[in-house]
Amino acid sequence: MEFSSNSRFMYLLAILVIIFILAMSFFFLVRSYRRGLEIGMQKKVLMNSIISTAIFTLAPAISILLGIITLSKFLGIPLPWIRMSVIGALTYELPAASATASALNISLSKTITDPKVFSAIAWVMTIGILPSIVLTPILMKRIQGGIIKIKSKDSKWGDIFMDAMFLGMISAFLGMVFGKVQTDRVSGLISILILIISALLMGICGLLIKKRNMKWLETYALSISMIGSMALACIITPLIK
Repeated sequence: MEFSSNSRFMYLLAILVIIFILAMSFFFLVRSYRRGLEIGMQKKVLMNSIISTAIFTLAPAISILLGIITLSKFLGIPLPWIRMSVIGALTYELPAASATASALNISLSKTITDPKVFSAIAWVMTIGILPSIVLTPILMKRIQGGIIKIKSKDSKWGDIFMDAMFLGMISAFLGMVFGKVQTDRVSGLISILILIISALLMGICGLLIKKRNMKWLETYALSISMIGSMALACIITPLIK
């Protein structure tokens, strides 16, 4: 039997997982709504909260959709659909898949047809993200307590600490971008240009939020930078190559 990452079985698994997530979300929505009424909240306030929350989830949903499209190029649709809809993020899933494919000397330029390679990538994605699930309830209280302690002594140093943690995470991903230059200079150059463009778009959004007080843009800044950089990548890539 020939393996296919877009087989009916994989789609069935994806549909079952998505139905479970939707059912769980609906369950907690109903429970929260009823609890709101019990404590005396007005129906109008509850409905406004539900509608505004639903609207603000559109921007993250766009980022998730882009992630599914990016990963589906070589993993098919069902697996990225499951990953991105439940726990994954493109900033983790793509590096995990790329690192596994690189170790197996497999190109990610086309759909994977080898079941061993596909299962290896799926296992790396799954096992690699498990520590975040296990360690969060164990260590989060201590970490949060430490951050609050630092901010209580000096709020400035607390902000610097958080920014340093964020920059450290970003630096880890920058290694992948600049590492491409050694293996493929053209692809590496394109990656660096897209990185710069994406950073500029995010910087412009930040200036608009800060200088023009466009607070609503905070929710859509990530999606704008992703879509904008991907659109420009479609223009830049043919010109350079």
